[in-house]
Parts: sequence; structure tokens; C-alpha cells
Amino acid sequence: MEAALKKKKTVEDLRNMILATEGYTPKNQENRRIKNLGRLEKAFPFYTFPEGVIHEFISEEVEQAAAATGFIGGLIGMLMQHEGPCVWVSLGKRLFPPSLVPYRIDPSRIIFIQLEKSKEALWALEESLKCSSLSAVVAEIKDLDLIASRRLQLAVEKSRVTCFIHRFRPKQLHSMAFTCRWRIRPEISYHQAIPGIGHPFWEVTLEKVRNGKPGCWQIGWFNGQFQYQQERTVGKENALHKTGS
Repeated sequence: MEAALKKKKTVEDLRNMILATEGYTPKNQENRRIKNLGRLEKAFPFYTFPEGVIHEFISEEVEQAAAATGFIGGLIGMLMQHEGPCVWVSLGKRLFPPSLVPYRIDPSRIIFIQLEKSKEALWALEESLKCSSLSAVVAEIKDLDLIASRRLQLAVEKSRVTCFIHRFRPKQLHSMAFTCRWRIRPEISYHQAIPGIGHPFWEVTLEKVRNGKPGCWQIGWFNGQFQYQQERTVGKENALHKTGS
């Protein structure tokens, strides 16, 4: 019996070590920066949103890309409340910086790097991920091969900087060395029973998550935090459930 218990503890310790390298902290939320996400947290081991890893976002339409940017904005807003500045790498100029203000982000704390060539953007992304003083790195890059993704993963493993890679209409979806793959789609929001006018509201799909449970949730952004919308019937004022409840 003692040998069996010792073996079980050894296996559990090894599992926790592996999960720690993937951005999960066993049963400890005190040192987490992204927390109180409610139902969404149940998708991750220890109910812990993975930090210090790479999250991949896929968008096929312009509306989906805008929704993904909003959702990412909420996440990096949480990170920037506790850590240093953020780097945002993009091909061309797509983002309107003042649009990040509702997500508790001061645009002046973001270093925007706008490039024209994918090779240059990948280089800027990799170099940024080597800087451990950053709170997060966001990159809008269309195509990414397995070798490049592995190089990015190695950089993140060393610096523990949380990275969000947003790929718009990628040509192929490889099995990247990333922890999570997301798709964010816009949903109709309501304010005073008026459709289409209100706070951001999305269908958040977690397609892949390492050692977790993929799922789909309807989440909005209201009063500076993620919230779940309980009712979306036209003609009624909607109730929003806070994610922490």
C-alpha cells in the first residue's frame, strides 16, 4: 500500500511539473493575473487560465477579427494591470489604439510595431518574446510554419511572457506548438431592448487546449470585466452574470 501511494504521488508530482511548464499553477490563484473568469476557467487544469504560453486565435471574416481583437484586449488589460508594457506586432495598420481604452488599457503603454513583410514581423515577435519585462505580446500574423512556431515556443518557455497570435484567414492550420486555439465570433448585443446597441458580446470557442476541455461560451465585456449574458430575448432587458459568480 505504501509503495502504491508513493508511486501515485510521484506521478502526480510529474503531472504538476508538466502542467506548470504549460502555464498552469496547481490550485493557486493568488499569483495569477488573469483570473475570475467564471465558467471559462473550468476548461483549464486547476481552473487556471494558462499564462506564460502562446494562445492562437483564428479569424476568417473581418467581423470575427474585430471580435477577437476585443477579447484579446480584455485579457491583456488584466495582464497590464500587474506587469509592464505590451508589444503589439502587426502587418500594416489595422488597430485603432483608442479602441483599447474600454478594456482598461492605456494605449501609451503599448509598443506598436507595424511592418509590411511577414518575415520581419516574425523576427519582431520572436525578439519581443525574449523580453521578460513585458506583460504580453500580441501579433497579427497570417501564416506560420511549424519551425517558426517552435522557435516562438522556446522563447516563451524562457521568458514566461504570455503571447497572443491572431491569424486572419490562414492558408493552413498546422498542429502548432501552442497551448490554446481560439475562435471568437461577434454576437448581437442589447441595450434597453435595442438590438445591435450595447457592450461587446461574443461567442468564444476554445477549439483546442492542452490537457484541458474545449468548449464554447457566450461572453460579453461590461463595466471593465468579462461577464456572461443570461438572457438575450428581444423586448426584455438582459441580465449579465459576472464571470466571477
